[in-house]
Amino acid sequence: MSALASKPANPTPAHAPREASPSDIEHSPEVIDKKARARLAMLQGPVLSTMLRLAMPTVLVLIAQTGVGIAETYYVSFLGTEALAGVALVFPVLMLMTMMSNGGLGGGVASAVARAIGAGRTDDADALVLHALVLAAAFGLAFTTAVWAFGPILYGGLGGRGKSLDTALLYSSWVFAGAIPVWIVNLLASALRGAGNVRAPALVIFMGAVVLIPASPALIFGFGPIPRMGVAGAGVAVSTYYLGAALVLLRYMMSGRAGLTLKRSRLERRLFVDILRVGMIGALSSIQPNLTVLVVTAGVGLFGIEALAGYGIASRLDYILIPLMFGLGTAVVTMVGTNVGAKNMARAKRIAWAGAAVGGTVTAAIGAIFALAPGLWLDRFTSDPAVLASGSTYLRVVGPMYWAVGVGMLLSFAAQGGGRVIWPFFAGTARMLIAAGVGWYAVVHYGATLRTLFMLVALGLLAFASITITATLTGRIWRVAP
Repeated sequence: MSALASKPANPTPAHAPREASPSDIEHSPEVIDKKARARLAMLQGPVLSTMLRLAMPTVLVLIAQTGVGIAETYYVSFLGTEALAGVALVFPVLMLMTMMSNGGLGGGVASAVARAIGAGRTDDADALVLHALVLAAAFGLAFTTAVWAFGPILYGGLGGRGKSLDTALLYSSWVFAGAIPVWIVNLLASALRGAGNVRAPALVIFMGAVVLIPASPALIFGFGPIPRMGVAGAGVAVSTYYLGAALVLLRYMMSGRAGLTLKRSRLERRLFVDILRVGMIGALSSIQPNLTVLVVTAGVGLFGIEALAGYGIASRLDYILIPLMFGLGTAVVTMVGTNVGAKNMARAKRIAWAGAAVGGTVTAAIGAIFALAPGLWLDRFTSDPAVLASGSTYLRVVGPMYWAVGVGMLLSFAAQGGGRVIWPFFAGTARMLIAAGVGWYAVVHYGATLRTLFMLVALGLLAFASITITATLTGRIWRVAP
């Protein structure tokens, strides 16, 4: 055979550059050095400045997300009180899914990734991404199916009647059509935050929020060739936003540049267990405040449509606290988890208390401002005197207890980082029993006033903070996770 015949048909010059694969990028010196610096900052960097550096991108983005929700409430308010009440019925269920995927199961993902990195198990950290994606698909499908099947019973049980119930069902059907993308976005973002990469998920979510704010009114009221869709338009906008964000994050995490890499690997029971042993209790803990809100919403509904609308507007302020505390809490989960993985318990404790101090201070300030001047918030949404009266009562009674939300949530996040979350779960149970259980019973069987119901909500928050503080002081959450 001649030399010419032995040559390949399409020879590749020896000097021709080969396109870099995700594996090449992942193992490049630049990426490896970035991972090492991130781990070193968790283990040795100044506690407060490192925490704030990790928290700020997430806080700013989640504030933007919350701003989208507030803007949506503002847009829907132009459709009338019944439309506003209908969206208020759906909002606790939507927040339940958001909190379960972000702070609940997402906390389990972030904790597992952070502990793996802290212990030097980088292959496990990458493998956890695929396991998180599988869980996202399963939980997202479960939410879509459940809400579509039982929505009429759920929203009717919360006090929805007539047009308000029809509005709730229409809005809900479109919002929860995008449940799987919501779970994908939140669990992948949690994995990245567990690895100390807070900027990428923040940028994706922020850009989506920037697009969503003008898109939502265009779909609600119509614009040019876009038809008027009413409350359905708000739901379509939310679902479309999460679908786009999910596709962007999936592509990014397959690129090898994320610090974690989504790639094909064998599914292992131990990695599912590592996520779920923290995440499932965290998810149940996420259910508790939302179940509390659902039952309280039902109790408020007994006082009439105006009371329900006022409570819905006022309690939206509660959810401003959640992104603030969640942003700070994700930093605490990552830092505590990394230090627990490295068996540095003294530093893990300092991180927990520093987070609680910052969280309590911020939420106390917010509560004080709006308890003293509830109109600063409520007047943005309505001028109906009956609606304003209900909302003002809520903020004046519950606002002074907002500090308990900050302290309790941050110590709960610290427990997630350490992999020991049973005491925060007990704290959430106490809050639920007092606010929802006793509150509902008092209204239904003893004719308690709206103010009394809100006082029990405040007492539940105090119990939540007291138990998490006691558990942390007594060392119940500081056993070293395996």
